[in-house]
Amino acid sequence: QVQLVESGGGLVQAGGSLRLSCAASGRTFSNYAMGWFRQAPGKERELVAVISRDGGSTSYADSVKGRFTIARDNAENTVSLQMNSLKPEDAAVYYCAARWAALTIFGLTEADFDSWGQGTQVTVSS
Repeated sequence: QVQLVESGGGLVQAGGSLRLSCAASGRTFSNYAMGWFRQAPGKERELVAVISRDGGSTSYADSVKGRFTIARDNAENTVSLQMNSLKPEDAAVYYCAARWAALTIFGLTEADFDSWGQGTQVTVSS
């Protein structure tokens, strides 16, 4: 498995921006599709964004399209989530997750991901 550590969470005003990072160690990072999930209190964990092993394909939840951008650097073993125009409903614990040897990122669900980070809190004030 790969070990994942998120950073970059915090408190931001509505309309502001945050950039989350996830550092990976262990197995070859480029063999993993990577995703960002979030879970708000009382809600189920949801997939926010996912990126293919080579970074050539990305997919986003409808609620964040046009505002969030997922990117990866396979040389640095990192994946990031740039979050712009944040809304109070974006507040949640954000998790980085990895899926080994995914042939496609489309259709991936939470159950498909093998490794998870500990999460980082994002709070958005109105």
